[in-house]
Amino acid sequence: MTLRRPCYVLASSILIISAAMLSLNKGLYAEQKAAEGEIRLIVRGDDIGCSHAANVGCIKSYKEGVMRSVEVMVPCPWFEEAVKMLNDNPGLDVGIHLTLTSEWDNYKWRPLTCGKSIANKDGYFYQQTREWDKWPAGTGFYDVNPKVEEVEAELRAQIEMALKKIKNVSHLSGHMGAAQSRPDLAELLKKLAKEYNLELELGQASVKHLDISSGGSGDKNREAALVEALEKVEPGTWLFVEHPGMDMPEMQAMSHPGNENVAKDRDDVTKAFTSEKVKELVKRRGIKLISYGDVKKELKSK
Repeated sequence: MTLRRPCYVLASSILIISAAMLSLNKGLYAEQKAAEGEIRLIVRGDDIGCSHAANVGCIKSYKEGVMRSVEVMVPCPWFEEAVKMLNDNPGLDVGIHLTLTSEWDNYKWRPLTCGKSIANKDGYFYQQTREWDKWPAGTGFYDVNPKVEEVEAELRAQIEMALKKIKNVSHLSGHMGAAQSRPDLAELLKKLAKEYNLELELGQASVKHLDISSGGSGDKNREAALVEALEKVEPGTWLFVEHPGMDMPEMQAMSHPGNENVAKDRDDVTKAFTSEKVKELVKRRGIKLISYGDVKKELKSK
């Protein structure tokens, strides 16, 4: 399966970095678990709150499937429904998916704050993290040089709203990589993560990304791709990130250049996450499903 859209590449690689000692402890712990022959898998679903279809797909992926962590988008129109769903499912680990872009055509969301440098002329977030040739000029967050103090005010507002409303928040992540697209913003993100006790260090040496590109028949069969990858996965701690949703009229109306089949694409993710074949394989191979919150608790106990 080939990666098609920059936002997915960025979303799948967002890792909040904490202290060096934490990284060392995490690496040693992961090495110990791998030596014991244990396969541990974090299945993360992004973008709950962005739409009703995403909310339904994410909760289904948890209740009926293998997903154990989900990332919530606070400024989005369906955030309040997501809040209720998340609080009704306290076993589902939550990350605050810090949002500074609004990518879809014909469907937008705005900042919680009034920072002019983080919003376009219509008051919406910019459409992408950085401009690229398939999108109109003037749509990139990074390219308009947003003020760091206005970014900080917005990120604080999102964090505090999520913490006020959701019981089971453990960490921060960034939607489309915008929140750490400049060195000063990356430093801001680390500062906020530490201040709000939402830091999480996964470390590339200790937690590896699960690659399903060689499995199945690409995007047409995520279930087969995931099954093949899980059949081959070796002991260690693994992370797999995708975007659950449902193929319903609301999501069928969502698109942007380079991503025109959103509803089917994200419905396929939900089907893979809830697949009986996937669940049977997880059970047969003794794969331990864990969350970001589980990793955080383990690190604190070391």
